[in-house]
Amino acid sequence: MLKRFGPFVILLLSLVILTGCFNGSPEERIHKILEKTAEKESDFTENQEPLNDLEKKEKEKYEKIIKLGLDDYEQIVELSDEATKNIDEREKIIEKEQSSMQSSKEQFNQIDEQIGKIEDEKIKKEATEMKKIMSERYSTYDDLYDAYQQSLAYDRELYELFKKEDLKMDELQVQIEKINTSYTKVLKANEEFNALTEKSNQKKESFYDSSGIEMADSTK
Repeated sequence: MLKRFGPFVILLLSLVILTGCFNGSPEERIHKILEKTAEKESDFTENQEPLNDLEKKEKEKYEKIIKLGLDDYEQIVELSDEATKNIDEREKIIEKEQSSMQSSKEQFNQIDEQIGKIEDEKIKKEATEMKKIMSERYSTYDDLYDAYQQSLAYDRELYELFKKEDLKMDELQVQIEKINTSYTKVLKANEEFNALTEKSNQKKESFYDSSGIEMADSTK
């Protein structure tokens, strides 16, 4: 079984105006929108550790099952039921994450009107480029969410197969191949999402530099 997620790169939260005062300018309003956008992702950020813990526990149950023989059918069923409950828990977490990201996206979309009001062409260009990259990030998260949901569905099918007393090895092998292919897509989408998060943070820094706004501490 493939490991599910690597670590997520988190959208920067600690943004503070250190220089410049825009008195309600489009630049300042964009800054406030971006702060609220990051705050909306708090559930997404907080759920990474419990999700990773559940993935590890499910992997342990899988490894226990494949070491058992036909004479251990009752134990296989018990472990499969436990793994299915684990999948249920992960689905709940993923739904919370998706809701968090959707709220963040809706907040972020308010940026369009403010970009149009920026007078300085250099700053407007920085804001437009930032908007493009961050929009790609949200789109990539949607792909990641869909891929992960499909993988959970395949996992669920696997544990139902384990409970079949007449399970054939070729049937099991086909299912495992489906799962591995699915999680390869998850890992690829996750890598793209992390790369776009880093790019988004860089574009935000460029926008703040051009606007006279600085990042307080980009590592926190």
